[in-house]
Amino acid sequence: MSWEKLKESIRKTAKSLWNSFPILLGVIILVSLIHALLPKEGFSALFKGGIVIQSLIGSILGSILAGNPVTSYVLGGELLKAGISLIPITAFIVAWVTVGIVQLPAEAMLLGKRFAISRNITAFIFSIIVAIITVFLVGLL
Repeated sequence: MSWEKLKESIRKTAKSLWNSFPILLGVIILVSLIHALLPKEGFSALFKGGIVIQSLIGSILGSILAGNPVTSYVLGGELLKAGISLIPITAFIVAWVTVGIVQLPAEAMLLGKRFAISRNITAFIFSIIVAIITVFLVGLL
């Protein structure tokens, strides 16, 4: 590979990042706004029903509120202290990190609409499956 090709690749990458910056900034601001407006105490009232329903609710909330892993562990601990079962908390954490409804427009623009939608649907389904399997396996230990 020649130096000219490398320089051109770096230039194109930098331009692409610069063009996507306003969208990424908007996503960060929107996620922060959602986190600030929704009270953490209200979650305990939502998690009622059977294992699958609780997992579904946890995955839906995690998908909408999306965030980073470090924050999810702290929030998961607070939900556990509030008396919520491990299955919806696990589904919430997995969806929180892997599914991003708020980021979907930016992801669709950068990676393609079909890919973004199918990735998010797959991650949502697997967040429920992973939650149930993980809590079941932890219960065996």
